[in-house]
Amino acid sequence: MGVNQDLSMLALLASASLTVKLVMGLLLVASFMSWWYIFLKLFAIKRATKLAQEFEQTFWNGADLQQLFHQFSPERSGELERIFEAGFREFMKLKKQSNMDAATMTESARRAMRAAYQREMDSLESHLSFLATVGSVSPYVGLFGTVWGIMNAFRGLANVAQATLAHVAPGIAEALIATAMGLFAAIPAVVAYNRYTYDIDRLANRYESFIEEFSNILQRQANQR
Repeated sequence: MGVNQDLSMLALLASASLTVKLVMGLLLVASFMSWWYIFLKLFAIKRATKLAQEFEQTFWNGADLQQLFHQFSPERSGELERIFEAGFREFMKLKKQSNMDAATMTESARRAMRAAYQREMDSLESHLSFLATVGSVSPYVGLFGTVWGIMNAFRGLANVAQATLAHVAPGIAEALIATAMGLFAAIPAVVAYNRYTYDIDRLANRYESFIEEFSNILQRQANQR
């Protein structure tokens, strides 16, 4: 067994066994995808929060509901506006029916808003499961690469008459890179997952509060018919 004196990162990666290289490649791909979804969700949640604030400000400043409804644009509108549009569209459709009572109209509008709410939440929560998976599994994948690399390092010592630290150190060092890469992939994914889950929960509470308050407004309008 020859002694590898070059302990640079590239040299260690190049001399790693095929299994360890595959583990590192898998972790590298997982890390890139994780960062892609981290930025994707960052922009999506920021946009949802900003548009919700703008719509709430307009709505609670006494804007005309008909005008808000006609200003709706699927491309420019946020999640909260789409929930409003779904409920108000259903309410206006039932309002044209003369035999419809107020409770049925309000309940139908609420159900339409709940369905829109669920669609928006599914969209906001998409890819969070990937971040959770990378955060929980990557350290174990990295550990597997490390264990495999260390096993190879010790197997190589069988061919050496006198084993020294110089013989085993390169093998252990290259194996530990797999653990480092596993942690590198997992830590940002876990932090992002926890942060985004908290932000989405706050948005969900905001949407649910709006649905209840808007249902009360529709109830009053239905009773005044």
